[in-house]
Amino acid sequence: MLSSSLEKYADYLRELWACQSSLGKAKLIAMIKKTLLTGVKPTGMPHIGNYLGAIRPALQLSHQPQYQALLFIADYHSLTHVHRAEELRSMTYEVAASWLACGLNPDQSLFYRQSDIPEIFELSWILSCFSPKGLLNRAHAYKAKLQENQEAGRSDPDYGVNMGLFTYPLLMAADILMFSADQVPVGEDQVQHLEIARDIAQKFNNNYGPLLKVPEFLVQKDSKLVPGLDGRKMSKSYGNHIPLFLPAPKLRKLVMKIKTDSSPPEAPKDPNDSLIFSLFKEFASMEETEALAAHYRRGISWGEAKEALFQAMDKVLAEPRRHYEELMADTQTMDCLLEQGAQRARAIARPQLDELRRAIGLGAMV
Repeated sequence: MLSSSLEKYADYLRELWACQSSLGKAKLIAMIKKTLLTGVKPTGMPHIGNYLGAIRPALQLSHQPQYQALLFIADYHSLTHVHRAEELRSMTYEVAASWLACGLNPDQSLFYRQSDIPEIFELSWILSCFSPKGLLNRAHAYKAKLQENQEAGRSDPDYGVNMGLFTYPLLMAADILMFSADQVPVGEDQVQHLEIARDIAQKFNNNYGPLLKVPEFLVQKDSKLVPGLDGRKMSKSYGNHIPLFLPAPKLRKLVMKIKTDSSPPEAPKDPNDSLIFSLFKEFASMEETEALAAHYRRGISWGEAKEALFQAMDKVLAEPRRHYEELMADTQTMDCLLEQGAQRARAIARPQLDELRRAIGLGAMV
């Protein structure tokens, strides 16, 4: 039982909630919840590694009551290397459809397309004026390009580097700081981008006061480094990936190509040393996983193991695949959802940017 004072306080909160407008309720939610923000760059249909390592964990976090989740499609980030309009448009729809098919609820999470929020790009310019060039010189993507050119023996170390690639961390910082994100889920290889965003925010705040929230990174230490068909990390660049929403016959054909050793079917096998088993347990129940592990120890043919993996994957992905195909056949539905998300996102971004503009001396004082 609550004490009398606590009961009165609870009644007060219920009354306060009942009296709030929808905008007021949104502000109350923002005060109570932490803002969780993550974006996905369109690169075509996501693969199984994207699903297990990024999409599924992000959606699980977005469903937790302590978070207000902002999930966006970072389509302008793809412009650093995608220069064909139809390709970029198609890849953007593929990512949007994938998130929705996997369970993203646009009523529960704020889901929008980066390119629909012009405030982000104005903020990116503002941030660029507080970003030492040396900071961007150390960015991983730029350094990797320099190393590639050096190894290729090119005389120009910046060969193939456009300014979009060089300033990529600035746009990412604007994505994050525009919406006062509290936490940004990242893999360990993405921590540097968050550190750059934090550095820039602190430089700005040192000059104008604490206007930009300095985000925390939520490092996904257990994020899945999912193996591909050849045992290396699953990646489109390696050509060893399994697209997420392949039709069942094509999915089975790819699963059957997974690299295995030459041990005979009757030989006992260690499930913890099997690429097939490591994927199987991501899609199967605990009981199914234990049963297959026992089968491994008794002896199992790789064909049987691959068939078990295909069945487990297809069972989980069949319904999302159907939803994905429906969405890709009706892109207007996605446009509508993304437009609604953009309106909600801009309602947050516009006042934030207006405050920053006044702080740096732009526009009339009000």
